[in-house]
Amino acid sequence: MPSTVTLHAWATPAFVGGSPVDHTWVTTYDNQQHHYANAAAVAAAGKDYWFCWGSYHPTGGVPGNPTGTLGKQSGHLALARCLVQSNADSATVPAAQGTILIYGIDGVCHQLANQVLYATTGTRLTVKKARGYGASSFLYGTYGLRHAAWASKIQHCLGTSALAAGGAGGVTKMQGLPDDFEEHARSVLGDEEPELLAKLLSLKGEVQNFTAQRIPGFAPPSPETINARNQHLIDQAALLLGPRHFERVFGFPPGEKINLVDPSVTSRK
Repeated sequence: MPSTVTLHAWATPAFVGGSPVDHTWVTTYDNQQHHYANAAAVAAAGKDYWFCWGSYHPTGGVPGNPTGTLGKQSGHLALARCLVQSNADSATVPAAQGTILIYGIDGVCHQLANQVLYATTGTRLTVKKARGYGASSFLYGTYGLRHAAWASKIQHCLGTSALAAGGAGGVTKMQGLPDDFEEHARSVLGDEEPELLAKLLSLKGEVQNFTAQRIPGFAPPSPETINARNQHLIDQAALLLGPRHFERVFGFPPGEKINLVDPSVTSRK
């Protein structure tokens, strides 16, 4: 049996000051009790730090949440390490990317942190409490846009065909995995605005089909290009929902600039 550990999810403000978006990552230790200078020190102590396409952060903390904790839950260490390599920078080590192989195209830190947290037991922990998660899960889903690769990765790491995959609107949808955006939207709109909910979920499907398409070129588009594309798609949801419902679903007011893709990641690669 694989060893069981407590997986901790953390948040710190994303790269733009004042932005309503958090960077997220995962550890096997409580960073309020154990302080390590860098990932090498974490590894030397026999612990695990998952960068999740970010820099090393010794502690967390965001407005309204001074420790930055997003939750903790028991999980299988061997599975987490197989899904995403720990103590390795996602920008330079492919195994530390899970199936978020192209940052900003396949997903962002939220989706990669969720891939690590897939190893949690019971109802799987996700970073859905992070600021900006409504936007990232609308665009990239819970576990990123490489659905077939993610299903294959899980099957490889579990050593069994534990997931069924089927077609859904042009995007391969894995059965039995949480769709955090849909669940939250249903909790907000389901009873009072069922028709609006249906339109929003249809738009989400169209958006994820669109964002899953590769942008032509020899190199990935710039972070500025991706952020502009994402902003346009989020604005479409704002036009559909109106200000009140949009803020309830997404967690920030319409018109607020949302940059999910950190330009500094590209410079580290």
